[in-house]
Amino acid sequence: MITSIMDKIDVIGFFLLGISTRTTNQNGQAAKDIGDLWCRFMDDNILPQIENRVSDEVHCIYTDYETDHTGPYTAVLGCKVNSLDNIPEGLVSLAIAPGTYVKFTAKSWLPDRVAETWQYIWNSNLNRKYTADFDVYGCSGCNPEDARVEIYVAVE
Repeated sequence: MITSIMDKIDVIGFFLLGISTRTTNQNGQAAKDIGDLWCRFMDDNILPQIENRVSDEVHCIYTDYETDHTGPYTAVLGCKVNSLDNIPEGLVSLAIAPGTYVKFTAKSWLPDRVAETWQYIWNSNLNRKYTADFDVYGCSGCNPEDARVEIYVAVE
């Protein structure tokens, strides 16, 4: 369930360290691949490996779109960092440029709630840039059913 949609907002640029996968939304492949990425993030204890974290909020960045949401893209799961000076082996770095975004809020971390919000976005008439969109998962100790996921979509 989408709990709110905000007007356009400006997001300052940031750096991110994490792990990545290349995927597509075709035939439900992204749900499997991003689910596997989350499992790897947890099983390999990635969070403590990310030094100079701004916070423990986990971001899932969607970038390097081949075309639009129907084509291949890269998903990067990680945390904001102060700089990209120290990149541990096995992690990838990403610089997100400042930009204008539309912010959505999905009720709960449950994958189907986030997926429902993305379905809404894909079917909307937003003038998307397909540069870098992202989800923000805060409060790692929160009850997933009561938590909120903020979704930022880059727009013109």
